Amino acid sequence: MVQLCYQGFLMRDRRRHGAGPGRRVQLHRAMSKLGWGSRGEGRLWISEGRVRVNGRVCTDPFIWIDLAVDDVTLDGRAPAAASHRLISIHKPVGIVVTHRDERGRPDVFSLLPQGLPRLVAIGRLDADSEGLLLLTTSGALADALTDPARHVPKRYRLTVKGRVGPGVIEALGSGLVLDDGPTRPAVARLLEAGDRFSLLELVLTEGRNRQARRMLESVGHPVERLVRTAVGDLELGDLAAGQWREESFGRFGVADQG
Repeated sequence: MVQLCYQGFLMRDRRRHGAGPGRRVQLHRAMSKLGWGSRGEGRLWISEGRVRVNGRVCTDPFIWIDLAVDDVTLDGRAPAAASHRLISIHKPVGIVVTHRDERGRPDVFSLLPQGLPRLVAIGRLDADSEGLLLLTTSGALADALTDPARHVPKRYRLTVKGRVGPGVIEALGSGLVLDDGPTRPAVARLLEAGDRFSLLELVLTEGRNRQARRMLESVGHPVERLVRTAVGDLELGDLAAGQWREESFGRFGVADQG
């Protein structure tokens, strides 16, 4: 009979329904975080007795482990610490950033080839927006780049209604007050001004929901098209809509772990 690892301690943990301190996750979630596959695949492998924690076979996918201290193996293999991936993809309009959409819309992960490890999106782009989206296998990198305290700059190219004047650029650069509070000052640059539409570049250092659209709406220039062109120093460049490329994982200075 296959024995459960840490049966007494972890069963007590489960009754508390809490993850506790450290980097505690349930084992099936850990399989995904470590880059082996989906949580569903993890549950299957665990039930088959293929997963060990600190050398002991575990058959319960819902036990709590600590990724900072516990060693997890699949078929005797440890996760490849240097295998974390960072991918840039040009998200087209109409594509949602989720693994499963309740409305059945196509998702960004369906644009990728089969066989890649499970990826998570770093931030979001709404369905009506397009441009650079970063995907990674690393929870640590995703957390770091979306941490509000880091103020990672994101650059957008916006086509907006109406002629944008110097006063609008100044207002964006000073910061605006939205319904969820004041914004940090943006870097705004007018590229073209026309009677019907204007083109501008906007750099934000916050990650609020639909922030660029709401800022331009608040100054009377609704957004017709939004393209994210950079995250930090990583540029969209000539990457075509729907295409992706591999990036150097270490470019953002986050350790290749977690």
